[in-house]
Amino acid sequence: MAGSHLSGLGAILMLHSVTAVPRAGLGLNDHLSVTPDFLDRAIADMKRAGFSFISLDEMVEHLATGRRCKLATITLDDAYLDNFTEALPVFESHDTPFAIFVAPGLIDGTVQAWWEVVEQLVMMRDEVALPPTVEGAPFVSSSPAEKLVAARHLCELMTARVPETMRQAVLDEMGGRQVDTSAFMSWDDIAAVSRHALGTIGAHTIHHHNLARLDEELALIEMRGSADVIADMIGIRPRHFAYPYGHAQAVGDREIRLAGEAGFVSAVTTRHGTLHPEHREHLHALPRISLNGRYQDIGHLRTMLTGFTTFANSRRRVVTL
Repeated sequence: MAGSHLSGLGAILMLHSVTAVPRAGLGLNDHLSVTPDFLDRAIADMKRAGFSFISLDEMVEHLATGRRCKLATITLDDAYLDNFTEALPVFESHDTPFAIFVAPGLIDGTVQAWWEVVEQLVMMRDEVALPPTVEGAPFVSSSPAEKLVAARHLCELMTARVPETMRQAVLDEMGGRQVDTSAFMSWDDIAAVSRHALGTIGAHTIHHHNLARLDEELALIEMRGSADVIADMIGIRPRHFAYPYGHAQAVGDREIRLAGEAGFVSAVTTRHGTLHPEHREHLHALPRISLNGRYQDIGHLRTMLTGFTTFANSRRRVVTL
């Protein structure tokens, strides 16, 4: 009884990149990438444990019923190209629905995946100087240990000190456009996923901004505008949304309200948790279970799906905000 009480109605899984050949790096972004083999084994193990995989639309309908059963939905953030080339064959082999959340700015190159740019800049240089628009001394990064420290400090600067709307300009001043970052899906790829029997396309803001750091008008533009752009490009308007970053400093009551105002049926965070009957009243604050690249272990996944890690982390059975 305690197990089913914590595991609830099912879970939404969260992934980013799925590739057999991850990018060389300092380890800063390893959590964002799992292998196709691990994804394949995870789906197979969950099926053996009695899980059925359903689409996001079906999961929203399921939450309304309050019925306790083993159901799961797979989501992927950012639309990395490997979602199309390496993850899609895994989903097809298991006949497993999936949803990909798209930030148009990453697709058309208006903005870069800054977390990768920072890591690559530090790897390339023994000293990383900040542009005149950002106060601070250069970061010395000659040894591997120094490079990791420098990359972490630069990430903190980018997330806390540099305004969201200025981040790409700062990266450009630092030479970020010289960095070869991961490839993202094309609009043709995204359209193909939207037509696929297993695929769903969701929205992820226009520029992958932390919404909590924007004023309300701009936050709503980022949310509603991402759905507008996607609809223009592929002819289907997304019904579901994923908050970039999705943690407590990126999603609060205001962002949840705006997701509803933007017209989305549901919205997912990155907060750790399983789904419960109470979530039918919190469809714009749905938690997820992260398939973390640093813990590609089936036993770890099994434990998370029980809901025990949710309770251990938050002392709550139901996680919304």
